[in-house]
Order: sequence, then C-alpha cells, then structure tokens
Amino acid sequence: MNELPELHAAGGEQADPPSVGHGCPWLAAMAAGQPLAFPIPRTKPLDPPAEYAGLRAETPFLKVRLWDGKEAWLVSRYEHFRAILSDPRFSADITRPNYPTISAGMGVARGKYRSLISMDPPEHTVQRRMIAGEFTIKRIESMRPRLQAIVDDLIDRMLARGGPADLVADFALPFPSLAICELLGVPYADHDFFQSRARILVAHTTTTEQANAATVELCDYLRSLIREKDRNPTDDILSRLVVQRVRTGAMSEEELVGLSRFLLVAGHETTANMTAMGAHLLMQHPEQRQELRDEPELMPQAVEELLRYLDVTHLGRRRVATEDVRLGDHLIRVGEGVVVLSVSANRDEDVFERPDEFDIHREARHHVTFGYGVHQCLGQPLARVELQIALGTLIRRMPGLRLASPMESLHFNEDMFIYGLRALPVQW
Repeated sequence: MNELPELHAAGGEQADPPSVGHGCPWLAAMAAGQPLAFPIPRTKPLDPPAEYAGLRAETPFLKVRLWDGKEAWLVSRYEHFRAILSDPRFSADITRPNYPTISAGMGVARGKYRSLISMDPPEHTVQRRMIAGEFTIKRIESMRPRLQAIVDDLIDRMLARGGPADLVADFALPFPSLAICELLGVPYADHDFFQSRARILVAHTTTTEQANAATVELCDYLRSLIREKDRNPTDDILSRLVVQRVRTGAMSEEELVGLSRFLLVAGHETTANMTAMGAHLLMQHPEQRQELRDEPELMPQAVEELLRYLDVTHLGRRRVATEDVRLGDHLIRVGEGVVVLSVSANRDEDVFERPDEFDIHREARHHVTFGYGVHQCLGQPLARVELQIALGTLIRRMPGLRLASPMESLHFNEDMFIYGLRALPVQW
C-alpha cells in the first residue's frame, strides 16, 4: 500500500484529542503526530487489531485516511454500528461522492455492475424482494441432506487420499462453491474461472484495471449463462429469475447479471473463509472441540460464537451521510463517509462479557457479523447451516484433525476484503 498523508485528529465537534490510556499504541502514535492510515495490521491473526479496544473506550468516532487519501469516520462501538446501519440518512449507494471505498477495484461497482449491497431503497428493496424467497430458513433447512452429502463426499476424498491435506483447497472452498453453484444453476466445472475472478474482486490491493477486467469477464460469463437459462430453464435460482422477472420485464438482463455476480461471489467467499478459520480456531481449543463432538446439539450456538469471535468481514461496512446526523455528542456532517467495524463491535465490552474469550456456551446470536438493518446479509440462513454441517462433520469424522505445519507458517489474507487463511495444512 502506498504511503498516505498524515492522519489528523478527529474533526467535527470532537475538539479534544483522544487520551492514550488503556495502552493503545495506535492512539499514542496519533497523539505523537505520526502518519497513520486505515486499515491497520493485526498483531494476532485470530483477533482484530488490538487498537480497536482503545478506540471503543476513548475515541469511538475517529477520522482516518483511506487508500485514496479521502477521510472517513471510523466507528468502533456496537451501539453506533447498529444505529448507523439502521438509519436511512446513511447511504449505501456507492455512486455518491465521498463514498469510502476499500480500494481502486471497488470503484468498478460505481457503474452498471452495482450489487445489491451498494444500493439504497427503493431500488435495493425491489431487488432484495425478488431473491429473498430463495433464502428463507425453511427452504435452506430443506437443503440439509444435500449439503451434508457434499461435505461427506469431500471428507471421503480427503480420507481416501490420506494426509496431509490443505483444508482450504480440499474442503472449505469447494463446499460452499458447490452449494452456491447448485443453487444458482452455475456449472461447478467452471469453479476455477469464477473463484479466480472473485479473489481479484475481494482483494483491496486490486487495481481499477484488474477489477474492470475481472468484472467484465465474470459478467460476460454470467450473461451467456443467463441467456442459456432463457432458452432452457432448469430448477435453479437463475432460471426462476429469468422466467419470473426478466421475461416479464420486472428485471433487466443487466440487473440480473449484476445480482448473480454478487450472489456467486458472496455465496462462497465468506463461508469458505469462515469454515477454514473456524476449523483452525477449534483446533486451538481441543476441550471445546471435544465437547462439541460429545454434544453435537451445541453446534448452532457454537457457530454463532465463531461468527462473533472471528468475523471475517474485517474491513467494515461503508456508508456516507446524506444529511447532518448526531450520534450522542458527536456530529457526522452531510457528505462525510463512515466505516463501521463489525469486527470491533463484536468485541465490545459493553455488550459481550469477556469478549476476547472464545466460549461456545456464550449466547452470541446478537452479534453483527451479518450486518444490521435493511442490508443485513440475505444469505445468513445458508451460511449458518453450511457452517454447522461443515464444522460439525469435521469434528465427528476427523476427531484427530490437527495442524500439519507450525502455526507461525500460516498465511492470512489481510489484503482481502474477506479475511481468512490462504491455506490450512492439516493431518489427522
């Protein structure tokens, strides 16, 4: 990442500089006038940056500089996360000036390929309603036998080949990819193509040129697939949307291309990373892993705690204020961008007791990993069931699962919008 301009103290009506109690090195560096930028690196791979605790305690609204030199408010507390994402005065529309993008590549979404999460109502509402019925809890629960069969087949293959194996490439990535392909009606044989383009699109180091090329290639592929569905509909989401929406004029072909790109990328990247990260974390907590093996009914609750504790959406949700908004004694002015951090909100001491401890007995369902408000993750029922099945089956069928290389040799995707492991070598 290029060196960015020096970070100034928070503006607006927050006149006093933050104190540097609580031993927060980031705040101490800011007080010393050193150049700073967002994002900041982690010191422990399974925990968010340690500085966030100091921000929550002392500077819950901090003006930061982003990759392009723009300023935005960094928001770290749980209460403010929910307040902003449920307030229509904060826009998710990426085409607005001062929208705080993650990278140059994210700017591609400003054009005709905008996704569901970068729209405001009523446009967002219309598209969401078109697809919401495909991800109801009842429909997803009916998929459990098929999802279980996919997981069992992947584990059968690992066991037959013998260890060591890469749990990312051999299990965590193909499982949700297969599942979303079957749901959408995308041939899994093309997974190398769409996974490679997805990695480009979720990397915050991607250039505009790289993102444009990946987007055009992926959208051309999906457009061709959608036209084939129009000629020969099958029992899948894309076929139903073509027949029920595109043919009737309720949705244009290009709108469906944009929506299907979002569903395909989001439908496998987040769950793949959570599965690998969750398996890694459980290997570090053998007593809790054994408890889940002895009492599999605890798995749904454990998944909620995994989602809270790990939260792979580590670079925050982005919004821009459409009018002046006061939150407590802080004023966010019209046109100012905000970055709200679920990864920090999920460790908020005012909401979660002992938040930095992983505890499968915690009641953690009120975490905000899936966001909040009208843009809350549409696919969360699918993600929950996939994680329950994937991790529960690993624990049951591979009780001796362990790292096959030293922990310090693992590489994490800090350069991706979705945090995770590049590879996870395991033995059993």
